[in-house]
Amino acid sequence: MDDLSPAITSALAQANEADGRERLFALVYDDMLRIARAQLNRHQRGNTLNTRALVNEAYLKLFDGTGLDYANRVHFYATVARAMRQVVIDYARARLADRRGGGAEHVDLDALADHPLPIDAQAEQLLAIDRALQKLAILDERLVKVVEMRFFAGLEVKQIAELLGVSEPTIKRDTRAAKAFLQSELAAAAP
Repeated sequence: MDDLSPAITSALAQANEADGRERLFALVYDDMLRIARAQLNRHQRGNTLNTRALVNEAYLKLFDGTGLDYANRVHFYATVARAMRQVVIDYARARLADRRGGGAEHVDLDALADHPLPIDAQAEQLLAIDRALQKLAILDERLVKVVEMRFFAGLEVKQIAELLGVSEPTIKRDTRAAKAFLQSELAAAAP
């Protein structure tokens, strides 16, 4: 990300033009693959949603033909993380609808990283996390960005701090606050 910053910034400014979109996508494709890989590494393989499919679906969400207006790289990468989260949530909803909601196992937030499960098995929990993130967004949008960048995009604390223009200790505090909120929401929603 760091070496390409000026080129990405320039491409973001031209993203509303067709060739600008293609240039931007070419510049950020490796970053998007890394983000998708980090997202999907939280789940076991064997799903029909793979790294390239996640990047392609996120691309469709990002470059859907509507006007693009990214204020800066922070805004763009936050949007990438959100788009990938939405793709995974949409996939989980579809898989849950296929199963008709039966038999999903409850797994806490820490277990998502420590004990990977197929997305299919986590469908209900992913939807519960999405609902909790929507509630958190009402209280503090930055905390949601931190969660998306940290847990959905797999960025490191230092990278998130740089992108959001805050200190690393602030990102660590935000992570703890968001995690506490989400765990509380998930516990309250558990049967």
